[in-house]
Amino acid sequence: MSLSVEVRGSGPGLLLAHGAGGSAAANFPFIDELAEKRTIVAPDYPGSGGTPKAEQPLELDRLVDEVVASAVDAGVETFGVLGYSMGTPVAVRAAVRYPERVTSLVLTAGFAAADRHFRLNLDLWQQLLDGPDRDALARFVLLNCFSPAALNSIDDWDEVFRSTAEGVPVGTGDHLDLLRTVEVRADLPKISVPTLVVATTRDTLVSPHNSGELAAKIPGARLVEVDSGHLIGAENPKPWLAAIQDFLG
Repeated sequence: MSLSVEVRGSGPGLLLAHGAGGSAAANFPFIDELAEKRTIVAPDYPGSGGTPKAEQPLELDRLVDEVVASAVDAGVETFGVLGYSMGTPVAVRAAVRYPERVTSLVLTAGFAAADRHFRLNLDLWQQLLDGPDRDALARFVLLNCFSPAALNSIDDWDEVFRSTAEGVPVGTGDHLDLLRTVEVRADLPKISVPTLVVATTRDTLVSPHNSGELAAKIPGARLVEVDSGHLIGAENPKPWLAAIQDFLG
């Protein structure tokens, strides 16, 4: 499948890999800032953004191939990969599968495989997604995407709640199915490019200890922590962007 993709800016390439139930635009609110010094390639997974829902179950290697092809087809031959949440195993596998193309990694709010805590979240997320109660689904998503402080600071709560309930991408169920199968722990010691791991310290969806595992097992990886729930792009994007810019240099 050819993914919907947006290309902005000029300079060294940076490929974006977004999270489950998200999109490049939703998960990376600072694309314009990144594009001031880089060529940003921002594809959307099947069933997200402008990409139609997949006709078959998603597989990690095939998705990685499609994400990488979105950059190559845009004329960007080599690139760093900025992965968020589900995008972190996509980025890791891309670095191992395409070592001649991937020049660096930034792995945010990520994991190498779904542990028991994350699997319980995935099971409940799927159950609510399959059910008729979109308000219950919105409550689950908001509880696990934001820290308590961030939730309490939302002024337009009714609008945020409504948009969360109504704005579920059609491919979300496919993304969740893929997350249950992801296993890239054996890939971690094979990574040879500079790597920054960004842990979201108040994350209740993907526990931050998963970021610690990524940093510990990727040779030479650097770990930074950001005070945020899982949805760092909405809750605390400034220190995230600062860490990315400093790392990419």
